[in-house]
Amino acid sequence: MRIDLHTHSTASDGTDTPAELVRNAAAAGLDVVALTDHDSVGGYAEARAALPEGLTLVTGAELSCRVGGVSMHMLAYLFDPEEPELARERELVRDDRVPRARGMVAKLRGLGVPITWEQVARIAGSGAVGRPHVAAAMVELGVVETVSDAFTPQWLANDGRAYVDKHELDPFDAVRLVKAAGGVTVFAHPMAVKRGRTVPESVIAELAAAGLDGVEVDHTDHDDAARFRLRGLAADLGLLTTGSSDYHGSRKTVALGEYTTDPEIYGEIVRRAFGAFPVPGAGG
Repeated sequence: MRIDLHTHSTASDGTDTPAELVRNAAAAGLDVVALTDHDSVGGYAEARAALPEGLTLVTGAELSCRVGGVSMHMLAYLFDPEEPELARERELVRDDRVPRARGMVAKLRGLGVPITWEQVARIAGSGAVGRPHVAAAMVELGVVETVSDAFTPQWLANDGRAYVDKHELDPFDAVRLVKAAGGVTVFAHPMAVKRGRTVPESVIAELAAAGLDGVEVDHTDHDDAARFRLRGLAADLGLLTTGSSDYHGSRKTVALGEYTTDPEIYGEIVRRAFGAFPVPGAGG
């Protein structure tokens, strides 16, 4: 089985619609794909309706969190999307995205970048606007060559010159809320140092004690040393280890299925969840 547990669609900051994403996942030879848009469950219905036969959909989200002044992302799988408290927190984060993006546009203009809010809004379309949309506008303007090049201290990285804070969940609250909604939590790309500051290992240990299920190990932003360290840490803490593409369509160079999760780990994630269940494709 080939299992990719971290992808994004136009419901947040990917370039594939949810329907295109599941069709592309099947074409890439995946057996299981998780739709994990940022703080959003808006792509579920379309993805389910288009799900090809032979592909299983795992519903999820990537939750925006912050601890000790450091931003981090929490992957949440198979939770009940209607659970009120978690739904309310996702809405608070989404509501803060537009003023935050406008703030980044204003900072960039102050740095001499001729970016406009209208340009960013056009790129975001109906998705939840975020830094990748601002970065894509910078690519259009020729300020940077790729979206990844915008995520540096010079521009949009955490604490970068044009960075703006947003409402983010405390990760301990995120673990609690997802668990209460019947879901499973995995700390996304915890050692992605190229994105900015990362949380210390002591916090990962505290999260494990609070119920965190796993850590994402095999990821394009982790080098070999980071993967080795994370596998050892996960073993010490009794955490599951996953691998995922973090696919964003044409917005990033990583391909669907570039990194995958072991079938036994996937089986354990499904076993622990009770808020929702994987959806088998019926040839949508």
